Amino acid sequence: MRLSNRLRIGAHTQGGKVSHMTRYVRPVQALAVCALCVLIAPLPACAQQDYAAQREAMVDGLLEAGIITDQRVAGAMKAVQRHLFVPTGQQAAAYEDHPLPIGEGQTISAPSIVGMMTEALKPKATDRVLEIGTGSGYQAAVLAKLVRHVYTIEIIETLAVSARERLQQLGYKNVPVKHGDGYLGWEEHAPYDSVIVTCAPDEVPQPLIDQLKEGGLMVIPVNEEGWAQKLYLMEKKGGEMEQTELADVIFVPMVHGGEE
Repeated sequence: MRLSNRLRIGAHTQGGKVSHMTRYVRPVQALAVCALCVLIAPLPACAQQDYAAQREAMVDGLLEAGIITDQRVAGAMKAVQRHLFVPTGQQAAAYEDHPLPIGEGQTISAPSIVGMMTEALKPKATDRVLEIGTGSGYQAAVLAKLVRHVYTIEIIETLAVSARERLQQLGYKNVPVKHGDGYLGWEEHAPYDSVIVTCAPDEVPQPLIDQLKEGGLMVIPVNEEGWAQKLYLMEKKGGEMEQTELADVIFVPMVHGGEE
């Protein structure tokens, strides 16, 4: 998928104003994930060292390309072992910048998309973030290095359980995982400083807008006409959502109503 370097803000709105600005981003490729079920095998020490070097090179490449610029985000991506969030058969490609199949007909997002979406939220150490679409837990793990809490929801129960166990085993204690309908959000812990959505709805779910605090940010892909999708950064101002288009993307659709 080829993306234009010059992207104009789209006209899709959800209960808010559209800011007429133009944003420049570097081309990226993306395919995002809402689900994952994998087995993680232990790796020998020499392999761990190789993965560390690959991870360093991956993030340095994203910095050099200007896809990420925040050193905190870069540090988080260098710290999270992405190969532990993909099937063992895909681990050799874990630090290449493209999506990978992870079972259940799903994929894990390309590192460039994870970096872009993470940085767009301007994460702070005190933030409480809501994530819709836990998948393997990789995006949540990156955010967990940057914020106080990440509350993440996965609609498929087996995948929610798998991600919860994986994150706990890897020592992520600030990432509660819930099996539930992400369209409805997680009202118990609202309001959130930011919301990140890793699957594409036809329109921005109103419950997610309601659970976002005033001045908060949301990054979300939205289905457009045909097969088109746009990734938007939205800011809640006066109860309304102002939006900026970030990129053309391909994400799995958001499932609503309990259907897996």
